[in-house]
Amino acid sequence: MAKFRRHVFICTNERGPDDSRGCCKAKGSEDVLQAFRLALHKRGLKRIVRANKAGCLDQCANGVTVVVYPDAVWYGRVTAADVEEIVERHIVGGEPVQRLVLPPEALSGIEPAAHPEA
Repeated sequence: MAKFRRHVFICTNERGPDDSRGCCKAKGSEDVLQAFRLALHKRGLKRIVRANKAGCLDQCANGVTVVVYPDAVWYGRVTAADVEEIVERHIVGGEPVQRLVLPPEALSGIEPAAHPEA
């Protein structure tokens, strides 16, 4: 079986309603996931590009968060209405949808320290 060319990870994490960070599930991540699966299937990409549920991607304030690998493009505030554009322009056309791309400085997390040569 051939390996997938790309994986699209959609955060579907759910937090309690009292969590100040919010969560992607409350922002419509299940609809985004289903929209990706449908759009990929309609274009014959079901066995080439995989839409995956992801746990927390640690970008709660930017949700719904979507990451495309191996491109390492992070998208934020994605809605189901954005999916067709992401699939057409990025997945098919190779051009990330800049209006949704999270710039590196907006991503929470820490760059790993460089490892000294042994």
